[in-house]
Amino acid sequence: MQIGGVNVPQAGTSAAFITAKGVVLVDAKLPGWGGPLLEKLKEITDKPVVTLINTHTHFDHVGGNVEFPEGVEIVAHEITAQLMREMRPVSGGPVQPNIFKESAGRGLPTRTFKDRMTLGTGDERVELHYFGPAHTGGDTWVVFPALRVLHAGDVFAHKAVPPLDVNNGASGVGYPQTIARALAALTDIDTVITGHHPTLLTLADLRDYGEFLGEFVASVQAAKRAGETADDFVKGWRLPEKFVRQGYVDISHLRPLRPDVEVIWRETE
Repeated sequence: MQIGGVNVPQAGTSAAFITAKGVVLVDAKLPGWGGPLLEKLKEITDKPVVTLINTHTHFDHVGGNVEFPEGVEIVAHEITAQLMREMRPVSGGPVQPNIFKESAGRGLPTRTFKDRMTLGTGDERVELHYFGPAHTGGDTWVVFPALRVLHAGDVFAHKAVPPLDVNNGASGVGYPQTIARALAALTDIDTVITGHHPTLLTLADLRDYGEFLGEFVASVQAAKRAGETADDFVKGWRLPEKFVRQGYVDISHLRPLRPDVEVIWRETE
């Protein structure tokens, strides 16, 4: 029993959990990456992929699904399964290729859950949790209890303000609340695999991320209630120094901050 990760620039981090029956894989990256992932796994084990878990609907996490063999069980939250059938455009981002329509439904989830699901038994148990909307409306948290490892998907993608894909169910105000519920439930974790961060992190990092998002949301809400405009907030916001010291980055030069601020603005009374 072991777990390994595969990280590719611009694609979500995949994790492979090797069990007696075969490989449980989390996320399949971009379209065209299913085959290379399967080849990479052959360097680690001769066991087949038996289960593929998708953390959310974005094409850089589900794009490789269509290249996996028939018979692989594909698991996702019920909201994500519906979103994958639709492959809506990403809010403020690229139009997602409708790979599942093009493949006549191949690669879509074959099994879904609502709040929690357990796969396997004993030391090979994998737990799937849903704690509410965050980056999208159907973000799954994947736990490998025997290894004390959590794959958080893009709920925790970077040490930065996250993109809020409201077109696929995201919630800015709900985001820190979702992380708080996860932290309350997932206590026996040492290692956190994120959606895109280049290194492994810890549960303390996730706790800091929840604090960061909570403060960011509160600052946006305070600005609105003080009569400022969203533009005023965007122009004046600076990454707090305490988070800079923790490795957080301002990526507004790569992805505008205003769309995320607007989401929180609209959700705030």
